[in-house]
Amino acid sequence: MFNSPQMNRRTFLNDTGMGMTGMALSSLLFQEGELQAAEAGLVPHMVPRAKSVIWIFLIGGLSHLESFDPKPALNKYAGKSIDETPYAESVLNKDKINKILLDPSKQKREVFKAIMPLQTGFKKYGESGLEISDWFPHLGTCADDLTLVRSMWTIDNNHGAQLTYHTGRKITEGAFPTVGSWVSYGLGTANQNLPHYVVLGNPSADCCGAAWTHGSSYLGPEHAGVRMEVDPKDPLSFVRSADDSMTPSEQQEMFGLLGKLNRHAGIQYPDDKNLKARIKSYELAFQMQSAVPEVMAFEEESQHVQELYGLNQSTTKSFGEKCLAARRLTERGVRFIQLFHGYRGNAGAWDSHRDIKRLHSQLSAQVDQPIAGLIKDLKQRGLLDETMIVIGSEFGRTPGAEHRNGNSTVQGTGRDHHPHGFSVAMAGGGIKGGHIHGSTDELGFHAVEDRHYVTDLHATVLHQMGLDTTRLNYPGRQRLERDYGEVIHDIIS
Repeated sequence: MFNSPQMNRRTFLNDTGMGMTGMALSSLLFQEGELQAAEAGLVPHMVPRAKSVIWIFLIGGLSHLESFDPKPALNKYAGKSIDETPYAESVLNKDKINKILLDPSKQKREVFKAIMPLQTGFKKYGESGLEISDWFPHLGTCADDLTLVRSMWTIDNNHGAQLTYHTGRKITEGAFPTVGSWVSYGLGTANQNLPHYVVLGNPSADCCGAAWTHGSSYLGPEHAGVRMEVDPKDPLSFVRSADDSMTPSEQQEMFGLLGKLNRHAGIQYPDDKNLKARIKSYELAFQMQSAVPEVMAFEEESQHVQELYGLNQSTTKSFGEKCLAARRLTERGVRFIQLFHGYRGNAGAWDSHRDIKRLHSQLSAQVDQPIAGLIKDLKQRGLLDETMIVIGSEFGRTPGAEHRNGNSTVQGTGRDHHPHGFSVAMAGGGIKGGHIHGSTDELGFHAVEDRHYVTDLHATVLHQMGLDTTRLNYPGRQRLERDYGEVIHDIIS
């Protein structure tokens, strides 16, 4: 009966139990996530290795060359043209440069040939000897828990690549489900009082995807990321009652009535996605009023833990609070937490076309200790094995120094956008520690060994959460082969 297209479990329960008992049972099943999974037929396809994902995105384009992929040749040939190096033929091949871009005629950017030396040093860390830049010394102390994937590539040479990183699609194609929304769609909720998918920090600006970077597109609004303020004093201004005189009990009665009315309407319109999302939002909004302030109660943490995240320092406090909130959310069953860093209303703070040494060193100082603190804190609590952390950006930066005619500020002190080869760092959730996967060429230009498009990263995250990306589909929507990606099995322990 429950498999009939004309009868689902929610309709059955409401039709046969419109009294309070039936409503209570329906509500309990809904809150526990069982009803959603049963209706959609969505349960893990395999035994999951990870229960939660913390997806850290650095807006604007982190330089892979000054973070996770050192290239001594940049110092050796500094100031020379790429044409003067032994690598000119392989690096400057036009077909190779244009191959990855969906529309090279529009997306092609100038190849800056004057090689810029590395703007910081590198050290080997841990028993594994992973080389990590001097701008990330705290993350270096986590080397034996990290996998560095040095062979990522993407299809957009401009900041629309921010959306591509999250959906696999080019910005001109519009909104598509993000990796976080696929996790929500595939697994439902693991908690009663918090969203499945939470967004911390300001996401990308209008130029680069905006709300699409945490949206769910055709999967329905209930699978979109819910933005949450990391402010212990005011974490939920968006669900506070507009009537200050209303007591909590009165508000609870109001939400209860709205829920009942919406469920009555839901019997007549069982396929209305917006109505379903509205019902969930009313229930969740009330539950979150007590759950979220408790998540943000950082004063409950010991001084040692607060200092581990850098909450005692002005440079690291803001992002440290986001990382600590992410840990507290994973403990409460939130499946996907998306952290943004570097919002400034345009392409993003990490977009260092000029003065990369000063800007990248400042930005890395804001995130290095908090991210390392997150890894260490999860590990000491026995949670790292079941929590996957992904650290990335939309693309890397060019090996050549950027010069722009007519722009006096862009004269060889920064690096341009670089989609041809870049890095991501990962930890936890069944990912190998102290491991390097893939490589770029000697100048860090092209990904050449074990190359991976961004949806391979998505497929790997989903796999560790117990989901087979090839089995995640939506009725009436045809996905491209590229959308599915391929699991990076080599990095899985």
